[in-house]
Amino acid sequence: MGIETTVGTDGITEVVMNCPPVNALTVDEWFDLANAVTRAGDDPECRVVIVRAEGKGFNAGVDIKEMQNTDGFEALLGANRGCAAAFSAVYDCPVPVISAVHGFCVGGGIGLVGNSDAIVASDDAWFSLPEVNQGALGAATHLARLVPQHKMRAMVYTASRATAAELHAWGSVWQVVPADRLVDAARELADQIAAKSPTVIRAAKESLNGIDPWDPKRSYRFEQGFTFELNLTGVSDELRDDFAGTDKATGAAPQSAGNDAGNDAGNDDS
Repeated sequence: MGIETTVGTDGITEVVMNCPPVNALTVDEWFDLANAVTRAGDDPECRVVIVRAEGKGFNAGVDIKEMQNTDGFEALLGANRGCAAAFSAVYDCPVPVISAVHGFCVGGGIGLVGNSDAIVASDDAWFSLPEVNQGALGAATHLARLVPQHKMRAMVYTASRATAAELHAWGSVWQVVPADRLVDAARELADQIAAKSPTVIRAAKESLNGIDPWDPKRSYRFEQGFTFELNLTGVSDELRDDFAGTDKATGAAPQSAGNDAGNDAGNDDS
């Protein structure tokens, strides 16, 4: 378990998050994900990368349990750098990256999906950026690539959700399918891309990144600066403890989830 890679003979590489119970990634797993996507794109035989997940949902962001059980800011800094590395790996991958999303996609999952070239989702998929609930900010950069501007702002302020059907109606999700069809649908789209000239497709990816209206890596790092400020005030630690159920006096262990997916997806790990 962890970050798993399957290299196909058809030019399609799958990078799979398999980190129970809710795919809330540790610092090392965020970097593992970044490295897996980078290695896939560096392979001259690779034409398309599919990022997907096993388990209850696509991604639940960072592992709050790891963060709250680590003294100082080491885990916080590691998680922020790991997320930035993974998001950048998807964006900078020289071949198209397709995200295949099922269940919940929250927090860091938004960063991965927002930087993808195409998204296929199951009909039970939902998307949320509940960072304000844990005293953090970040990935609004990527949410703004998925939903309209004022929808994005309201979602950030309220930590509310958008469904796969809504994103499909806005044009950011390519296709919505039943959960048991998700991998097949992602591979069908990948097959269409892989059938094109790989030289042309790699040039197309680079050209599309070059005409983006803003640099998502730079804007995400700007957002992260406010997360660091909030942590220095102490409010972030308090909110994470409240969310995770940590009792500093007794040392009770928090849940392992980077956001509300731990509760909303039925995470009972402690």
